[in-house]
Amino acid sequence: MRYPLLHTLHASSGTTRSRDAVLMTEGNPQKVILSFALPIFLSQLFQQLYNTADAWIVGHYLGDRAFAAVASSGSLIFLLISFFIGLSMGAGVVISRCFGAGHQDKVSRAVHTNVLVSLLCGVLLGVCGVALTPVILRLMKTDPDVLPQSIPYFRFYFLGAPAMVMYNALKGIMNAVGDSRRPLYYLLFSSVLNVGLDWLFVGPCGLDIRWAAIATGISQAASALLCLRQLTKKGTVYALSLRKLRIDPVILREILRLGLPTGVQNSVIGLANVLVQTNINTFGDVAMAACGAYARIEGFAFLPILSFSMALTTFISQNLGAQQYDRTRYGARFGIIVSVLMAEGIGLITFVCARPFIGAFVSDPGAIAIGIQQSRIESLFFCLLAFSHCVAGVCRGAGKAFVPMFVMLSVWCVLRVIVVTVAMHFSHNIHLLFWVYPLTWGISSVIYLIYYLCSDWIHGFD
Repeated sequence: MRYPLLHTLHASSGTTRSRDAVLMTEGNPQKVILSFALPIFLSQLFQQLYNTADAWIVGHYLGDRAFAAVASSGSLIFLLISFFIGLSMGAGVVISRCFGAGHQDKVSRAVHTNVLVSLLCGVLLGVCGVALTPVILRLMKTDPDVLPQSIPYFRFYFLGAPAMVMYNALKGIMNAVGDSRRPLYYLLFSSVLNVGLDWLFVGPCGLDIRWAAIATGISQAASALLCLRQLTKKGTVYALSLRKLRIDPVILREILRLGLPTGVQNSVIGLANVLVQTNINTFGDVAMAACGAYARIEGFAFLPILSFSMALTTFISQNLGAQQYDRTRYGARFGIIVSVLMAEGIGLITFVCARPFIGAFVSDPGAIAIGIQQSRIESLFFCLLAFSHCVAGVCRGAGKAFVPMFVMLSVWCVLRVIVVTVAMHFSHNIHLLFWVYPLTWGISSVIYLIYYLCSDWIHGFD
């Protein structure tokens, strides 16, 4: 049931709601969440596919060392872009809540503030990434045999950072008002473009690893331009005008209040993962290639987790903006359960099919053996990863962004680094690095369960 206040606000705003936006305060909650999460799932699936194809094409044409250079990039890239993605998530919560409450003017101000801040952040990330790449890779103890290919790959990758940050910001704006289909279409196009350019540059043209990064940058720019074209359409709830681009201090404070905790959380988790990757690098290029191959596989398992976490954040913030508390509780419970079941199903498939999955990326028997071991240690615990991320998504949607920040910092960062440091001091065994992830997923899940059941998160914005 829609609240009379919501009717009044939409009627008084003077702007009709666009067909491109979806009000998640209406209809069957299960259907609304699934219909929103499915396009996100498909878009992330294709993104993962083209990242996987990128690594496979490089490994096939340029060899295992080139594959190790690309495959080991995930933790470093996440570290450098995750802070800005966190800010975009904070902006998404602000936009969703205002949209759910019918405050069209605040939606517009939040959109323009977010776009300008993201543009500035993207440029900053590109400059810092290009300048600091050699320093960071050496601090990560990257194998000297891999460095000559890692450095140019990362530098050219970060030249495309402004497009990457802008795409995530623009996609987040559309997701915040319930439009998850158009970002899917745009990502499909950019995925096909990226794979085609990868094959063309590295295959028939015989170019080096830098061109794989250039292909990624071109495809990211194409998807960002498509999003920008949609956002500048007149008559939409999120209509973007270059003349209105300015930073609204009130909106910026709200975005920072909700986005900074997530950005800091993501960055510190990224730093912890970089430290784990640094320890993996000490086992040589075979271990780097093996763990890189497993990371590609785990990326597919993470898709339903990410999809439902993002869907829940938008659903929760819109419905709390409309003060529909019972509907919010029901939707949160449904999204968490479905995500956990899907993630565990993928975990079982990964456990059983570990050998062919790892073998699709690397050919060295030693790398295949290490990749299988990591798959069979971590895959059965994907349900814990899903639960932690979904409850974190609920907290962010409810304006409680500091809760997941505290949990992730204390468990996924501080505890994870302490365990790795102590374990590597007593035994230089790569299996200990694999077990640290299920351990920290389990501890965070217990904390999140207690908070979800015992706290009054439902009145976060009150």
